[in-house]
Amino acid sequence: MSEFCIEVNNLNKYFGEHHVVKDFSLQIKKGEIYGFLGPNGSGKTTSIRMMCGLLTPDSGSGHCLGLDIFTQRQVIKRHIGYMTQHFSLWGNLTIRENLQFIARLHSLDDRARLIETVLSESGLLSRQHQLAKSLSGGWKQRMALTACMLHQPSLLFLDEPTAGVDPKARREFWQTLHRLSDRGISVLVSTHYMDEAERCHKVAYLSYGNLLASGTIPSIIAAQQLTTLQIRGSGLISLENQLQQFSCVEQTVMFGNTLYVTSRHEGELRAVLARRVPKQCSIEAAETRLEDAFTWLMKQNDGNTDA
Repeated sequence: MSEFCIEVNNLNKYFGEHHVVKDFSLQIKKGEIYGFLGPNGSGKTTSIRMMCGLLTPDSGSGHCLGLDIFTQRQVIKRHIGYMTQHFSLWGNLTIRENLQFIARLHSLDDRARLIETVLSESGLLSRQHQLAKSLSGGWKQRMALTACMLHQPSLLFLDEPTAGVDPKARREFWQTLHRLSDRGISVLVSTHYMDEAERCHKVAYLSYGNLLASGTIPSIIAAQQLTTLQIRGSGLISLENQLQQFSCVEQTVMFGNTLYVTSRHEGELRAVLARRVPKQCSIEAAETRLEDAFTWLMKQNDGNTDA
């Protein structure tokens, strides 16, 4: 039996003449939380939908849970949970009524006992008679995740599930995802938040339909061969404007009273800083972050705008 819940090779998808996903290949192990990142329109949602059988690729090959994504799409759908980006349950039904309806759609056995269990485990029992449309973003999110777990899928696809949700609810949501992962459930989640990406076991970065990087966060950062230096002192805004004129400076960013400068050529960068940074400022090495790596990757792919 394969150790992978998903194995896809060279998937392509067109919408008219628009090449949305280009030769997408990926392997995801069972029980992994895999994050999908990239700018809007990068192909994240389309890639996820192809992998879980909701959308047929135009070419390529692949398996999801050991099932062919071209010929066994209906079977795949019975074994996965899919949580859309926008709340898609019934606003005029209560939490309990929504879960009852979804349980009937899946023809689940012993529905009454099952719903009592999930309401209790998810912390929704005290709100079970509240209309879905009256819930806050965090509670809607919790309800939606509970609904897509009702039929006990072994693979979850989550499309930007925490958009518009407050930090506390986001943190609790990710705690739940890690508990599911510990139970052997695989999770694919698209997100725009770097802190959420860092909670994943592995991540993939897409831009203009191309998979630019995938793997663990340390491996992705190391592969970009970037050096980051931090500068503290006064006059940093003026300094930042000056540094952006040099070709060896890939990117600059201000965090509070510190300016971070990233380059692929450490020697050239240090030579520029030695000439430009005022003596009252300090220069120290800093850790290159995932956001730095992704910004670099996106910059290198900016010319590819046909998708």
